[in-house]
Formats: sequence, structure tokens, C-alpha cells
Amino acid sequence: MPGRIACFGELLLRLGAPGRELLLQSPRLEAWIGGAEANVAVSLARFGHEVAMLGTVAGNALGQAALGELRRHGVDTCRVRVAPGRMGLYFLATGAGHRPSEVLYDRAGSAFALASPDTYDWPRLLQGVDWLHLSGITPALGPATAQAAADAVRTAAGMGVRVSFDGNFRPMLWAAWDGDPATILRPLLEAADVAFADHRDIDVVLGADPGAPGDDTHGHRFARAARRAFDAFPRLQRIACTVRSQASVEHHALGALMATRDGDLHRVEDRALSGIVDRIGAGDAFAAGVLHGLLAGWSDADSLRFGHAAGCLKHAVPGDFNRCGEDDVLALVRGGRLDVKR
Repeated sequence: MPGRIACFGELLLRLGAPGRELLLQSPRLEAWIGGAEANVAVSLARFGHEVAMLGTVAGNALGQAALGELRRHGVDTCRVRVAPGRMGLYFLATGAGHRPSEVLYDRAGSAFALASPDTYDWPRLLQGVDWLHLSGITPALGPATAQAAADAVRTAAGMGVRVSFDGNFRPMLWAAWDGDPATILRPLLEAADVAFADHRDIDVVLGADPGAPGDDTHGHRFARAARRAFDAFPRLQRIACTVRSQASVEHHALGALMATRDGDLHRVEDRALSGIVDRIGAGDAFAAGVLHGLLAGWSDADSLRFGHAAGCLKHAVPGDFNRCGEDDVLALVRGGRLDVKR
């Protein structure tokens, strides 16, 4: 495998209602460690990569538990800063039938959100790193984290570190501080070699495509948006996304698309997903799977198939992390049987 991968973002504590209950329908909550970039870090570590987490956590028992959980999955946490403050939280009520799942954020004023951009010594933190991954959630948290993300990608580009960026647009987080996502996200896409984004993410940064037909198919919209992005961001080489349709909370279909700068468009057809256990983190599992393929030297098509399979499998794993290894994902790619493994 290539050298070290670093993921920069906030570690979170997820507190979820048990089963399909509403929040506090009964006086219990289930706790999981998560966070978009941490989810990618764990998946990549389980695929055999050397991965380091970057960021700031609260200097209390919750922060230590989050770091311990990452270490348990093989992620290096030595470069995570520990500071006074609170842990970022989010609450999840998993939906059922035609009642959608609901997320409530409690992240304002967390140790990560309040960390000054000057506390990150990026040349030191990125020393020995070959790849940096981050997402649009980090700059959505406020001016300090937006500046830290911009500093990170600027330093990475100057050091020859490749960058992957996941759009992960979260309107509620941006609205909380009246942030300007178009202006703030643009330098992150400018520095990216690989972007995980669909046409809506591209429209956030570049504005709506005035020539897009209203009844255009998702694949065509994605291809048009990708071409706009490649024209606007010369460093960008690949853009990938999942395509999801939903019959109910428990019954989805998931496909995937990848566009390349040289004009190729790769597609993985929809796979039906029934009896979904937990869809949180599926996009991060997809991103990690695609990155794994690219880092391993696989073709774009094979990397996309692996990422798609990883994202599908995450729907059957409780919690934010995808705990499936490479063999599990490859078995699904190859059409493995569903008999009990004995």
C-alpha cells in the first residue's frame, strides 16, 4: 500500500434512540463514536492502510473514549490535539416505514469547533503523509474550522500531498452561523485531486447550471456537473458519488457514478437494499472504498465497484463505522452467496 493517509475532522459522540424509537420515547440512548472523516479513517485502516486522524477532541472522558475507539480499529491518534472543552454530539432517531430518520446536532462550542486555526502546525502534521482527506462538514462548523480546512489543503498542495474532498453539504450547520458555502468550499475543491460530490454539491460552489434540462436524468446531470467542475478546478481528476432511491426507510436502491477528467463515465447499477440496519456513514464507507481502490492501483471502474459494495455493506452494520474488511467487500463485488459462513 502507499504511504500514510491523514483524515482531518471532528470526532463525534452519537446518541441514538434504541431500535426505531423516537428520541427519549423511553429513557435510554445508545452511544457510538463517529464523524465523517473518522468513518473514512476507520474503513481505510480496516482495508490495511496506515491512517492517522487529525483534529481536536475534548480533554475529558468522552474525548478519550473517542480516541480509544479509533485506536482499536488501527487508526493512529497521536496527532490529534486534546484541549479543554466539550465533545461534539449528535442525536439520531432512526426512522421506519415512511417516517424518515432525524438528526439533531449539538456541536456548537465544541473543542474542535472553537480550536484556533493557529493551533494546527500543518507542515508538521502532514509530515510523512501522502494523502489528506477532509469534508465539507468541517468548514460548515464556523469561521475557525473553515480557516483550518483551507490552511490544511493549501499546505498539502504545497507539500505534494494529494487531497480528497467529500462535499457532505449540511445546510443546518451552515445556517447556524450564516456561512457562505460557495466562497468557503471553493478553495477546498481547487486543491482536491478526488472529489466525492454529486451535481447538487457542484451547484453549491459554482451556482446552478443554467443549461441543465429540468427533466434530465441523474447520470446526465452528474456528467454535466462534473465537466463544469473539471473546467473550474484544473487539479481535479475524478469525481464520484452514489445514487440513491428510496421506497421506504428500510428499502433503498444504491448505484454509483464516477467521472474522470479525460471524459470517462463509469457507472455501477442499482443494488436493492432491504431491511436496512443503519445507513449513517454509508457515504463515508463508499468514499473509503473508492480511495482504497485508487491507492491500491486498481482501475477507476474497479475502484468504483469496490466503493459501491462497501457503501452497500455499511447499511447492514450498526453504528457510524463500516467494520467490514477488504475480503467482505470483495465477496459482495464478486456476487458471493448469503449462506451462513461456517
